[in-house]
Order: sequence, then C-alpha cells, then structure tokens
Amino acid sequence: MKRSVKIILAFAVLLIIARLLLPYFVKQYVNKMLADMGAYTGRIEDVNIALIRGAYQIKDLRIRKINGKIKEPFIYIPTTELSVEWPALLKGALVGEVEFYRPELNFAFSNDEETSQTGKEVDWTELVKDIMPIKINRLAVYNGKLDLLNLFQVSDTNLSLQNFEAEIKNIRNVDDKQSKLPSPVVASGDVPGWGGIMKLNADMNILKQLPDFNYNLSFDKLQLTKLNSLAREYGNIDFEAGTISVYSEMVMLDGKLVGYLKPLTKGMKIFKLKEEGEKRSVGRFFTELLAEGGAEVLENQKRDQVATRIPLEGHVNNVKTNFWPILFGVLRNAYVKAFNEEFDNSVTVKDALKTIKSDFKAKRQERKAERKEKRAERKKERQRKREERKKDK
Repeated sequence: MKRSVKIILAFAVLLIIARLLLPYFVKQYVNKMLADMGAYTGRIEDVNIALIRGAYQIKDLRIRKINGKIKEPFIYIPTTELSVEWPALLKGALVGEVEFYRPELNFAFSNDEETSQTGKEVDWTELVKDIMPIKINRLAVYNGKLDLLNLFQVSDTNLSLQNFEAEIKNIRNVDDKQSKLPSPVVASGDVPGWGGIMKLNADMNILKQLPDFNYNLSFDKLQLTKLNSLAREYGNIDFEAGTISVYSEMVMLDGKLVGYLKPLTKGMKIFKLKEEGEKRSVGRFFTELLAEGGAEVLENQKRDQVATRIPLEGHVNNVKTNFWPILFGVLRNAYVKAFNEEFDNSVTVKDALKTIKSDFKAKRQERKAERKEKRAERKKERQRKREERKKDK
C-alpha cells in the first residue's frame, strides 16, 4: 500500500474517531456551563451533531432552582436545535438560529424566595452565548407550554399558555440595520381552562438591556369566572357568567412607554339570587346586587357589552393612567358608540418619541429653573457680603 494512501486512511480514521467523540465533549462542555448558574443549575442528557448541516441538537435540557420548593423544573426542553443560518451566511454574516421543540417554562411568583421561580437571577442571554458560540439571529418556539403560578399573589390565580408558538427574526439586523425596531416577533397560544386565545405581533430591538418594542397583544374570550378569586379579593364579588377580551397596543423606547388596554366583557353576570355550594355573606349579596345593577346601566344593550379604554403612559417602572378617560370610555361604549373587538391602530413609535421629547423639554426647563434659582442665591449672597463690608467701614 502506498504511503499516501496510508496517510489518507489514517486521516479518515482520525476524523471518524473525532466525530464519534465530539458529541461526548460537547455534552460535557454544555453540562459544565449549566452546572453553576448561581441560584439555578441544569443538565442535558444527550447531544446529536450534524456536521454537514452545521447544527447540533440538545436532548432533554432541564434547569431547576437550587433550594427551591417548586416541584416542576424552571425550564424543560425535550429538543433544542442550534444551527448556522445559511441565508444570512450568503450575505456575509456568520449567525445562527435556535429552535425549541415542546419547551415547558414554569414561573412561580411569591414573596417567599423558596416558592418563587422567575429566573431573574440569571443572565440567560449570556448562557445562550456560551452554549452557542456564534451570534443568534433567529429564535423559534414550537408547541411550547408556559405556566404562570400565583400570577396575582393575593388571589392564587394561575394562568397557563399551551400550544405556544413564537418566532423572532433578524435579531442581529442582518436584513435591516437602519430600523429602530428591526426584529419582527409573532407569538400565539391557547389559554386552556380560561377558554381563550393569545396573539402577539410586534417589532422589537431585543439587543438592548431594556428592549424597545411596538406590539399588538390580544387575549380573546377568557372566562370571567376564572377571575373570581381576584374579584373576591378586590371587589367582594364574583362572576356567574360571561367572557372578557383584552386588546392592547404598546410602544416603548428607552424605557418610555405609551399605549392602552381595551377590555371588553360579553354576557357578564354578577348577581345570582341563590348561589349553590357557597355561603354568601350579606355584604357580598348586596355588593353583587349593586354591581349587577351598575353593569346593566353601563352596558351597551345592543351588544351585551361593557367596555372601556385604559390609556397608559410613563416610564416602565412608573406607568400612569387617569380615571376620567376610563369612565368616559365606559359611558361612550354604553351610550355613544360601542367599542369593537379589534385594535384601534392609534399608537405609533412617534407617540413614544413625543413622550421622550416632552420629558427632555421638561427636564431642560427644570434645569433652567435650578440655574436661575442658584444665580438668585449667589446674587443674594454677594449683596449680603457688600452690606457687611459697609458696616465694617
């Protein structure tokens, strides 16, 4: 056998051995990254590598909270695929994409650290960067599940999204580097038990620490009875029947937020002369009776609908709204023109920019007033010193 043939065979054998050993080393590397994440730890069970496609699959990823009392892991993903994005590579950008199949996220909200599970202690973007050494340009979720336990802590209200589908494109601005919000986002999911559907369409810049966005979000035909624990806590009432749909448009730039929530109820019934299986207090009886009467007065009789529009504006840490527009919205729906179950298409990026500009002008006026006040104080101080010198003479 010729020496050159032996070299080629030896090289081929080395490649085969390397290919066989590579999944083991990748698994060890990923588990090392997941082992120590502060308050959380994780592990994967297996890795499959497809060199020709430039991709690898992670099997059975589990991340759980250390010293937590939540039974379910914070994250469980049966299959995660990480690969090179070939269309972007043809444009000269070396970026990748991540696809999650049947992921499960279990959030729990509580003031007790042991029963809280929100993942806020971990920088998840850094973790993805460690696992996927090239930059991510596309992220997709297929048939996911999102559980929000104890969403409203005072009432132990839980919410679950199933059949959750989501896709975020152009994260690294491969296609449009000039846009303020270059990444389109689409998401949807069912709300089992509540009987509703969630839909989200947005444009975002998610590379910022506090992402900018412009979204349309809707929850369609949720059962009002699912809000009874919350209604009892805050209003001393509960719902007997009816649905609620919520439509929202929101824009946020540099933490400045402007938008609205539009809740619409259909067939809402609060009062029932006799409630089976529950002892109702006298106070709740009359509260529900008054609430039912008020709802009848404020209902659009033609559509059997009570609705309003709640304007929101401010900073993400201090969102404000006013009472009067909400009240006028209820009256408008009842007696002038009913709100439609759709988006108003009345919020744009320009609205957020106006808010930023108005805040800038307000701060400039504030600084101007402070400078004027300091000049007056200095002038007063100079006058005082002159008077003291005159007295000394």
